[in-house]
Amino acid sequence: MELRHVRYFLALVEECHFGRAAQRLHVAQSALSQQLKQLERQLGTPLFTRSTRRVELTEAGHHLVPHARSILTEVERAEDQMALLAAGRVGRVSIGFVGTATYDVLPRIARTVRAQLPGVSLELRGELLNPELVEGLLQGTYDLALLRTGTPVDAAVEVTTLRSERLVAVLPTAHPLAGRQDIALAALADEAIVVHPSRDRSSMHGRVLAACARAGFEPSALVEVGETATMVVFVAAGHGVALVPESVQSLRVDGVTYLPLVENETVDLGLARLAGRNSPAADQVAAVIEASVRH
Repeated sequence: MELRHVRYFLALVEECHFGRAAQRLHVAQSALSQQLKQLERQLGTPLFTRSTRRVELTEAGHHLVPHARSILTEVERAEDQMALLAAGRVGRVSIGFVGTATYDVLPRIARTVRAQLPGVSLELRGELLNPELVEGLLQGTYDLALLRTGTPVDAAVEVTTLRSERLVAVLPTAHPLAGRQDIALAALADEAIVVHPSRDRSSMHGRVLAACARAGFEPSALVEVGETATMVVFVAAGHGVALVPESVQSLRVDGVTYLPLVENETVDLGLARLAGRNSPAADQVAAVIEASVRH
């Protein structure tokens, strides 16, 4: 049974007249009759009783009607689904987030995509480091990644800068300097600095050390942790102070105070993807991210 047989059969069922059915289908009446006879031969049973004035369904024809309608409904549903897929309105998109973007950007993206692209399913993973994100893109684990720009990435990865963020200091609430309106980096010269991992595992590690160097000092001690949330908890526990992008202030932890820096130290957040290898859904999500995060 071919799809045109199903359409021809239902047209005749609904019109009960070969001439009207043929006109509706934009085919010759003889071609319609021939196609339906072919369908009857394939099924091994007559579907219509024909006379010069009337066309009526046989018992087999009555049994075929719901199946034929179900077939066309499923075909139309598949066509609609494929059109949505081609337009990027349905699909699954995996996104990885650098740790310092997890608490501010990730929830916003999830809400916006749910509102604007309800047919797209998101797989979100936060608290990752730049090298993990780039490797995930190359291996196909992630379709998109939110990472810190300014460090070299693989040539196959395309990065678009979304926004620039100022660094802020994170101090224990009980720290003598925590009551200030802002703070100069040099005031932290004698403090242990809680940072992301070194040895090229985190772009933020080098950014923090470079900011300290521009302020004229090298940290007296470094406490390395893998996740931004852990870093802030370590500060609350009195293990040192930290420098983080201002968006991390949305991570509320008892026992810490965020202070703006006197210096204008900034880091950039970027959207990364494999050049020319994204699905339509990933392209749609990327456009939503750029519109909602970029500034």
